[in-house]
Amino acid sequence: MRDVTCDILVVGAGPAGSSAARAAAWEGAHVLLAERRPVVGLPVRCAEYIPAMLVGQADVGQGYIVQNTTGMRSFLHGRCIQDMAAPGCLIDRHLFDQALADAAVRAGAQLLVGHSALTRAADGTVLLAGPGGTRLRVRATVIIGADGPQSRVAHWAGLGRSRCLPAVQVRLPLREKLEHTHIYFDESVTAGYAWLFPKGDVANVGLGMLPQAGRPGLRRVLQRFVRGLACLGLVGDCELGSTCGWIPAGAPRPCVADNVLLAGDAAGHTHPITGAGIFQAVMGGRMAGRWAALAVRKGATELLHGYGEEWTEFYGDVLAHAHQRRCQWEAYKGPLDAAINRFWIGFREYYAAS
Repeated sequence: MRDVTCDILVVGAGPAGSSAARAAAWEGAHVLLAERRPVVGLPVRCAEYIPAMLVGQADVGQGYIVQNTTGMRSFLHGRCIQDMAAPGCLIDRHLFDQALADAAVRAGAQLLVGHSALTRAADGTVLLAGPGGTRLRVRATVIIGADGPQSRVAHWAGLGRSRCLPAVQVRLPLREKLEHTHIYFDESVTAGYAWLFPKGDVANVGLGMLPQAGRPGLRRVLQRFVRGLACLGLVGDCELGSTCGWIPAGAPRPCVADNVLLAGDAAGHTHPITGAGIFQAVMGGRMAGRWAALAVRKGATELLHGYGEEWTEFYGDVLAHAHQRRCQWEAYKGPLDAAINRFWIGFREYYAAS
């Protein structure tokens, strides 16, 4: 057992954690960035779409971009119901995460790969399990939990965990060059949607939905969806890879408790309608890192509440409204033709007061 002391311990080196570590280290804090996986960014569990504006905000170059997209097309029962401008990028998520972690290291953070946060003791120290059975006992002034939707740090802090919905995805050959992302709605995808995101000569095809007893599960619905796309000549039916995961879809909740901050999926900052979370992870992580560094510098952890206040001002209303719409969508039992405009962000009716 080796004892380590630092100003800030960041648990998780995804977009939120690396952005937090980078911001805090840039402010002069001594930062440890602990990542349980042996390689940052792998395995990839992501649809790999980001809005174009995030490229500049992330500020790690553009080497991770695979394809630019110009807009988003939405389909209901196979018919295009909206074609909207939405500049974005399909990325190599592994390269993106690596670039953010490398930027954190260049700023001065110490990256520990293959280190899992196991427990938090009564004295506040965190036990990390490293490669080869090594153990580190870390004493940090501030802990930032960026360890995903099943966050251990959130559990330690008594902040609970987000309600999540399941998602599945396959990678398929793309038969037709596309410049738009495609979103598909159908009653079989309950309170969710399916997607086709073009990524060069392949496509990420998946869906996220509310499972219901007595109805086909996600994988069966996805198989049927893929068959339909293949019949249209959009994709080949030769699966090149697959993944699955959990998407936070719960109500907004506190992201600060004592000397603990949460960011990204760990904080439930994912949009509960779209499932998008990379933008919020980068922006929220950066905020968390800045406030953590300020609290360390001033010797006043009560300043950490400034993070929660800034985040709420920045994105709180968006998430609160989206959660209201999610609750309405899950409770709705009628045909989607009569209601999709209220449940999807691409339509003006979505933004009306609930």
